[in-house]
Amino acid sequence: MRFTQYYLDCLSQASYLIADETTGRAVLVDPRRDIGEYLADARTHDLTIEGVINTHFHADFLAGHLEVAAATGAWIGYGQRADTEYEIRTLADGERISLGDVTLQILETPGHTPESISVLVYEHAADTVPYGVLTGDALFIGDVGRPDLLASTGVTADELGRMLYDSVQHKLMTLPDEVRVFPAHGAGSACGKNLSTERQSTIGEQRRTNYACTPMSVEQFLELVTAGQPAAPGYFAFNAALNRQARDLFDHTADPQALTAAAFAEARTGGAVVIDTRDPHEFAAGHLRGSLNIPTDGRFAETAGTVAQPGDTLLVVADPDRAEEIVIRLARIGFDQVLGYIGEPETALPQMPADLTRASRVTAAGLRTALASPQPPVILDVRGAGEREQGAIDGSVHIPLAELPRRLTEIPTDRPVVVHCAGGYRSSVAASLLRATGHPDASDLLGGYNAWQLTTAPAAT
Repeated sequence: MRFTQYYLDCLSQASYLIADETTGRAVLVDPRRDIGEYLADARTHDLTIEGVINTHFHADFLAGHLEVAAATGAWIGYGQRADTEYEIRTLADGERISLGDVTLQILETPGHTPESISVLVYEHAADTVPYGVLTGDALFIGDVGRPDLLASTGVTADELGRMLYDSVQHKLMTLPDEVRVFPAHGAGSACGKNLSTERQSTIGEQRRTNYACTPMSVEQFLELVTAGQPAAPGYFAFNAALNRQARDLFDHTADPQALTAAAFAEARTGGAVVIDTRDPHEFAAGHLRGSLNIPTDGRFAETAGTVAQPGDTLLVVADPDRAEEIVIRLARIGFDQVLGYIGEPETALPQMPADLTRASRVTAAGLRTALASPQPPVILDVRGAGEREQGAIDGSVHIPLAELPRRLTEIPTDRPVVVHCAGGYRSSVAASLLRATGHPDASDLLGGYNAWQLTTAPAAT
């Protein structure tokens, strides 16, 4: 058996290739949209990808099932409750898929979504204990999938939660301790609240350490699982719907278009949204007015899907050697409307001097001084709820970054605003969004709440 896990740190997303090396037959599970790596591995190991299984309709990324099917002729499989615009192979609970001696078996595990399935992997068809189980978003390492994202209509969070309880407590936890657990996501994903950084575990380990896997009533389970869930980024509903549709394919071989300063300016005048992917310090020193600062070195796609809209036409400010990467990362969440990019910002941006501006940033000490003034600024905390529970600046307004685009009217436009997160990444994003949407005096706090805490820490003795 060949078993490969592919992991995207920026989306905390795992996909899998399972193959029988004797027959050369392979299946992909939960593939991403840029499929070049899967195809290259298949060629290297003389494998034929004959099927794609999606464990559910993903909300946090656009799956690559259509791209794989177009490139290989593979069938696309979902659980029995899935309804799509494209042709699929409906996979029944208990159904076995033979790749030769290597065998897969479908296990219905609804709850995160109604159509969710897990995939049992048997190294040998006659084995009584599976090698592992691909749990999708039903069971994570340290957590379970949240039942409140509502990727499907007509089902309540309570109904999904009860399905999830049955899937976890009465199905997955009945597997032998030694069965390996391979989830679809890890730490950082908004699909759960307590995901581990580990990328595989065992049923036995989850039985011992996962708060949601210990025996309990369904009411206790619902209370535990639904409490303290992070705000979901705005693009989640868009991706969940798009994963059902017969959408356009992503061409992973196409190069992004480099634009001249004149062409860039013309597109911007026509309403395109500028995403500036530089470091916050570089962005603050000089950027195009109204642009959104979403640094590449971070959870770029998720953040872009939070502050930009799915229908936006996009322009990118980026170093030329990272332009292709940025276009691919945007495509992973279905943001395909990238007109092009402008490289070498240090020489290109000064060619648009009328539109060039700076961003205000304040230190923790500077914020203390401002708060003591007769007209103190509004302090906006864009951290998650769990982070804020560990401490907050007195009097601050709390709106997680994922909720900010739909709650902008709650922020005054006639007073200065200072935005902070934990360390400075999200606050630069949020402050740029505020300035782009009618909040002219928006600054971000250098070093975030971590820096603020250092100014209040007692002196060492």
